[in-house]
Amino acid sequence: MSHVKALVLTGYGLNCDVETTYAFEQAGAMAERVHINALIDGSVPLDHFQIMAFIGGFSWGDDHGAGVVQAVRLRTNIGGKLQAFVANGNLVIGICNGFQCLVNLGLLPGVDGDYTRRSVALTANDCGNFLNDWVHLKVDPAAPCIFTKGLDRLELPVRHGEGKFICDPEIYQQLAAKQQIVLRYALPDGKPAGGVFPFNPNGSLDDIAGICDPTGRIFGLMPHPEAYNHWTNHPHWTRLKEKVKRGTADPPQGVTPGVQILKNAVDYF
Repeated sequence: MSHVKALVLTGYGLNCDVETTYAFEQAGAMAERVHINALIDGSVPLDHFQIMAFIGGFSWGDDHGAGVVQAVRLRTNIGGKLQAFVANGNLVIGICNGFQCLVNLGLLPGVDGDYTRRSVALTANDCGNFLNDWVHLKVDPAAPCIFTKGLDRLELPVRHGEGKFICDPEIYQQLAAKQQIVLRYALPDGKPAGGVFPFNPNGSLDDIAGICDPTGRIFGLMPHPEAYNHWTNHPHWTRLKEKVKRGTADPPQGVTPGVQILKNAVDYF
C-alpha cells in the first residue's frame, strides 16, 4: 500500500472530487476527499498529506470571479498553513478552478519566491462562452515541473469559461526565462496553436495552458488530467479500438497521460 497521501479539496460548488480521487488512486496514492471546512477547523490536519489538489468546478458559483472567494477564505483562515505546506517540500496541483484559486492566492507563479502576491490572472474566454472540448498540449521539457516529467505531447479535456491567461509583459518575461510556462495549447501536430481558436480555446497569452512555480512543486493548469483516467475517456477511443482489432494500431499500454501527471507527483515521494 502506498504511503503517499493526497488531499483532494472539495466543497461549495467544487465538483471534480470523485474523479480526482479515483485518478490519484490509479496513480498509486492514498487519496482522501477533504471538505474545505475540515481544513479550516483543523479536524483534518494538512500536514498529514504530501500532495494537495485544488480541483475543478465552480467554487462559490464563481460569483466574484473564478476561484476568488475560495482563495480569500483559504488565505484568511489557513494562509499560514498553506505557506508552511509548500515550504516543507510538498506538492500542490491546481486544476481549472483550482488553477484560478492558486493564482488568486498568489501561490502561482511565485515570482522571486513571493507566494502571496497575485501577479497573473485567468479571465473570460475570448470566445465569450463556456467551452467543453478536448485540446492538444505541448510540454516544455526544460520546465522544472515535477508533474510533467517525461511527457511531451498529450490531449486533455477543457471545461471552463474563464481560462484566458494574462499578465504584464515583465511577469511574462520572468516566467519564460525560468521555464515556468509548462504547458501550451498546440495544433494536432504539436506545433504552437498561435492563438488560433479552437486549438487555443480561450485566447491565452502565448498559448499558455499551465504554469509552475520556480521550484516545479506547484503546478496549475486549465485542462483536466483527472478526466482522462482511462483510455475510454478519449472521444476517439472507439476508433482506436477498431484499429487495434484490425491490427493497424497497438493497444494502449500503461496509464493515461492524465494519470501520469499525478503519478509523477506520487513517484516524487
